[in-house]
Amino acid sequence: MAAHALYRRAIPSAATITQWQAADGWAHRRFDWPAPANIAPRGVMLFQGGRGDVFEKYLEAFAHWHVRGWHIASFDWRGQGGSGRCTPAGDCGHIDRFEAYLDDLAAFWTSLPAGGPRVVIGHSMGGHLMLRALVEGRIDPAAAVLVAPMLGLRAPVGPRFGEGMARLIAAFGRRTRAAWKGNERPHTLKSRESLLTHDPARYADEVWWQGANAAHRTGPPSWGWVIDAFRSTRQLRADPALTTLRVPVQMLVAEADALVDPAAALKVAATLPDCDLLRFGPESAHEILREADPVRAQAIAAIDGFLDARAPARRTTHA
Repeated sequence: MAAHALYRRAIPSAATITQWQAADGWAHRRFDWPAPANIAPRGVMLFQGGRGDVFEKYLEAFAHWHVRGWHIASFDWRGQGGSGRCTPAGDCGHIDRFEAYLDDLAAFWTSLPAGGPRVVIGHSMGGHLMLRALVEGRIDPAAAVLVAPMLGLRAPVGPRFGEGMARLIAAFGRRTRAAWKGNERPHTLKSRESLLTHDPARYADEVWWQGANAAHRTGPPSWGWVIDAFRSTRQLRADPALTTLRVPVQMLVAEADALVDPAAALKVAATLPDCDLLRFGPESAHEILREADPVRAQAIAAIDGFLDARAPARRTTHA
């Protein structure tokens, strides 16, 4: 763990940060960390974070998988981090339709290097988009891991009325405006830190990166994002293709998650024909991979075991 912690506030020297362009020319900030030359290559891992995330938040986890032989790839979602903004409203995280995210994900998938099995890990919104891409046949990994996936949104009046209220507010010309100020979630007295993790040091790492790259900070979502998040999660939960998905899925759910709806995730997990489910209680907040060591270590070990079983390294033959 100590060696991996070296990367929490530093880009690895062997990693590259470049620009990748989507089909429509939109520039995304891309991260690649090739597998170590002295370790048998394990495969290619595409990791995508959640709404407002930058890939720097997960460097500690990347370091763990890197020394196991994985090539790690990631990019900042359109409209956040270092991939530009879709609205002039400050650091507001806006998107018109989630299909734009999916188009980017599908195109990025084709740009990944060859070598061993390809797997995906998606956190929160990234987990939602990974699952949508799977059921729609946009990507074809050997295995997928969904960490605290956003398969339902928290709303004080419930998702149905929450979506309706968001649409009503947006109708008054506020679709590209920030839906709220401050916190990750409106209508709560909890601090942003307590919603994300019980580990103050790991939360401080995110704050440090925000200070180091202020232009990459993404604030609250727009009303347009909120509306389409309700719509996209609702449609995914009802998609009959969930019941026939052939890609093995592992889902990590924090039952005390106050940002996304864990009950919705558990319901989807029960629908998937091949799903390995790991549940955490009050010991874990939303960011399972950035939690205190006992939770984080359990999650990392479970992911390693799942990938070893469902996306094993290719055997090499010698003449």
